[in-house]
Amino acid sequence: MAAFNATPRLTLAAMAALCLAAVGAALVSQHVFDMRPCPWCILQRVIFVGIALLCIVGALLPSAARALAALAGLLALSGAASALYQHFVAAKSSSCNLTLADKIITALNLESLAPPLFQVTGTCADAAVDLLGVPYEFWALALFVVLAIVAATVVRTPRPRG
Repeated sequence: MAAFNATPRLTLAAMAALCLAAVGAALVSQHVFDMRPCPWCILQRVIFVGIALLCIVGALLPSAARALAALAGLLALSGAASALYQHFVAAKSSSCNLTLADKIITALNLESLAPPLFQVTGTCADAAVDLLGVPYEFWALALFVVLAIVAATVVRTPRPRG
């Protein structure tokens, strides 16, 4: 049986789709099931969108695919760190004001640019919820880890000869 051997373009497109699906799931959770996002939740959305954009550009520009995959991998690692911080530190706090996540969101002016997507409506304690018995941020953590691993495989993919 042959091993799965996707092209970097297809792999990057799949990574972008996964990131956009994660943001879509977060929006459904927020707007349909009234799960109020904290700054760390919103920061993770920003990171997923950033990874998706890098992957889309990498899929469209094969000559830059490896470099953009490397950047996407680094963003995925930062997303994993933010998910871990959210779970082990921020969720234990009643306020997320003036944390790194809050400062980044404010500096990028994201709440006013796209409020339905990036508006903080909850505290870190409010955002500490489970999905199927697993903390919500651990789902994001798992996806960030998978994205980092897949990005590393794209970076390590040999360049085509020709």
